[in-house]
Amino acid sequence: MRIKKGITKHARHNKVHKQTKGYRLTKHALVKTAKEAILHAGQYSFNGRKQKKNDIKKLWIIRINAALKDFSINYSTFSKLEKDKKIEINRKVLAHFATEDYAVFKSIVNTVQNKE
Repeated sequence: MRIKKGITKHARHNKVHKQTKGYRLTKHALVKTAKEAILHAGQYSFNGRKQKKNDIKKLWIIRINAALKDFSINYSTFSKLEKDKKIEINRKVLAHFATEDYAVFKSIVNTVQNKE
């Protein structure tokens, strides 16, 4: 007695087709190319998650640097002075203070620059 695997194969193919819904050209229709498209899409999403973190970090630095222009100091100098004074406030919090709570940011900068 032979075993036919039509149902199993169709189920596997349907799973692939559901994952590639909305893909262009044959990437949603042909099973081999669809599987390949799924692999590539997974890699792109993985890389995208890493890039997102870098983009947010860049945005924090830009916001801090923009706020530091009022004090005639740039971000790299500020971070060096901050490290020398052993003040450990991360970029996320500094960017939040620079945009939302400027008085606290001003006091931090004055502390770093020794202008009490």
